[in-house]
Amino acid sequence: MNEPTHQSEPGDWIYGSGRVILDTRSPGEYTKGHIPGATQMPIFEDDERAVIGALYKQQGKSAAVEKGLEFVGPKMGELVRIARELFEAQEVHEPIIVHCWRGGMRSGAVAWLLETAGLPVVKLIGGYKAYRGWARHDFESIRCLRVVGGMTGVGKTKVLHAMHELGAQVLDLEGIAGHLGSAFGNLEQIAQPSSEQFSNDCHHILKGFDWDLPIWTENESRAIGTVHLPQEFFDSMRASPVWTLERTQDERLDVLCEVYGTASAALLEAAFERIREKLGGLRCQQAIQALREEDLRTAAAIGLAYYDKLYHHTQQRYPRKHNFEVDGKGLSHLQIAQKLHALD
Repeated sequence: MNEPTHQSEPGDWIYGSGRVILDTRSPGEYTKGHIPGATQMPIFEDDERAVIGALYKQQGKSAAVEKGLEFVGPKMGELVRIARELFEAQEVHEPIIVHCWRGGMRSGAVAWLLETAGLPVVKLIGGYKAYRGWARHDFESIRCLRVVGGMTGVGKTKVLHAMHELGAQVLDLEGIAGHLGSAFGNLEQIAQPSSEQFSNDCHHILKGFDWDLPIWTENESRAIGTVHLPQEFFDSMRASPVWTLERTQDERLDVLCEVYGTASAALLEAAFERIREKLGGLRCQQAIQALREEDLRTAAAIGLAYYDKLYHHTQQRYPRKHNFEVDGKGLSHLQIAQKLHALD
């Protein structure tokens, strides 16, 4: 089996509109994290991969390769059929991108098969591992981030959404993570992406922006629910200037009541229970009692007191070099967004 005619290292070209990317890794590897837009085309199922790995360790490469061919043989026709359908469905017939974990035998075998069937192929040099390295380098090198900060309830997310509508480049970290970033951020406990997939999705969106213009995002801790920001991106964000929104206590409570006004009281109670130890038993019970009396505003005020304390502690522990206050008192989210967007 010869190496495919065309091979290339990861770069912006893989995010081209409509490109067909075939991920030949196992389903488990794909689920953990994959290139956005990639089609799952495993040549081995998870159990088959385990068998081959065990044979490689116990009997060597030849035995593993023979067993691999035994698994792949019956699948070859279907692999070609699916790949041809995807190729022909493209508006512009670009070569199919094929990769595995390190650009080794799995992607090499599929690339050879597809070329033999007459399909144009580009094998990704270094595979998914090289793709991840490319993304990490980009996270390290980004220098156009602008961060919107402020205490809980100032409406950072709403302001960023309004900025997006005004044409600003916005990376919505909480939207990508599927979590609002606190004990109340995912009341229904909807499954979040893996940290690896979150990283890939963020990179894909960032590469669609113009890096000569500001890219706005929200000030976040390293963790958003169960998702962790890539360390390289987190470091870049911490080094970027912050515009801190200032709003009154009543305005912040208005925002929280709007965000959580339709939420189930039982789910809100469960969220307060998750912070009972840090909030204090008495304050937690007072918040729960307020919820049972349909007094969301009082419960929100108790929650704010806790998160304000946490916010000030974080600010003292991790001071930012460039921090600019934005007076948003009496202004709508759109008006604040217009004020920030004017900085572009």
